[in-house]
Amino acid sequence: MLKLYNTSTRKIEVFKPLSAPKVTIYTCGPTVYSSPHLGNFAAYIYWDLLLRVLKANGYAPKRILNLTDVGHLTSDGDTGEDKLEKGAKREGKTVWQIADTYIAEFKQGYKELKLLEPSAWARATDYIAESQALVDALTKRGFTYETADGIYFDTAKFPAYANFARLDLQNLKAGARVDYSKEKHHVSDFAVWKFIKPGENHAMHWDYLGRSGYPGWHLECSSIIHTLLGEPIDIHTGGVDHIPVHHTNEIAQTFGAFGSNLANFWLHCNFIRIDGEKISKSLGNIITLSDIKNRSFSPADFKLWLYQGHYRSERNFTWDDLAAAKARRLKWQNAIAMCYQTPQKPAKENFKQTLLTCLNEDLSSASAFALIDEHLNSLSLDDWQYVENIFALSLFPTDITPQVLPLINARNAARQTKDYQTADHIRDKLAAQNLTLLDTSEGTFWQLKD
Repeated sequence: MLKLYNTSTRKIEVFKPLSAPKVTIYTCGPTVYSSPHLGNFAAYIYWDLLLRVLKANGYAPKRILNLTDVGHLTSDGDTGEDKLEKGAKREGKTVWQIADTYIAEFKQGYKELKLLEPSAWARATDYIAESQALVDALTKRGFTYETADGIYFDTAKFPAYANFARLDLQNLKAGARVDYSKEKHHVSDFAVWKFIKPGENHAMHWDYLGRSGYPGWHLECSSIIHTLLGEPIDIHTGGVDHIPVHHTNEIAQTFGAFGSNLANFWLHCNFIRIDGEKISKSLGNIITLSDIKNRSFSPADFKLWLYQGHYRSERNFTWDDLAAAKARRLKWQNAIAMCYQTPQKPAKENFKQTLLTCLNEDLSSASAFALIDEHLNSLSLDDWQYVENIFALSLFPTDITPQVLPLINARNAARQTKDYQTADHIRDKLAAQNLTLLDTSEGTFWQLKD
């Protein structure tokens, strides 16, 4: 029985999909204007575990992941420069080149992390017509008004607007939440469509109501969900920073346009920090997957480090902690290596179900890891394959036993004849392949080096 923490109710609830075994999921994707860092990827690692746990419980998830390539302004509100425009100026490229470059980079990292592909990648600029139709629906139902710079959602027309994020709208000061315009009727109102002002250079624009413009950042998610999944969906995922503005606005505009609840379950992951500091370009503490690989770590080491905590807890990343996670993963890999070289053990009774029970408690991967460590040397290859299916940590080395066994036998023969030079040469040859030998009373076994 899967239980998840539902942000909308602030409670852990038993998950019940609308049309089991089908489960509809939407994940807020990246704004593709710069290289993704570890903090960006953390969310997708957490939600990959969600997908795998759903599958382990017999569900069939359909998950959409969007790619924001227009409309996300630097303020996260309604003013400032579009982040794609900013990236284009920074690198001397077109906005389309910037989007293509960083979509490809994000997808490459996604692949390296062995994350499950979504049912569809939904690029915001592919849903402009759908977004405009959503604005039409909002206007027809009386939820919008027009200003000099765009079309705004009137939050006063949606009395439940403050409920999701527990906002105190009466005491919300102008500019404290989103940038304030004197033309707004209320501080909390937000743009669903932005007009391009005279003299403003905006490379991405579309005609709407006889003027050039582009969609507000929040609009794409509602229009993509409506088009590809229909509402309400079972689960909507994102980061905790999405709660007070982005997801609150999604809920409002979906209800305004379609009269429907957007999602039954809302899941939000917390931030990671680097050495106790917020990840920030100004602090120079941006770490990418390339950076960890350059220090001889694997993307799988980062995944294991992340899963040692919980998706709702803030995590603090250090290189020392990553090294400890790498050592833990190596320990698990060598337990698997011993399974290859010793008589096959039967699957441990109830291990798989107990592991899933841990994860069914709001994706408690740390509890699952403790269970694995507890039974480390008694797990079978079948048990380990289940672990790999759930966490995708690249635990299984290529089955190199057939290639290594003749070398081990040759080394043992050399040792028996006291040909230590040959024995040492074989050991060195294996060491160059990242293998070390363990001599025991029961024989010689290979292991992966740390």
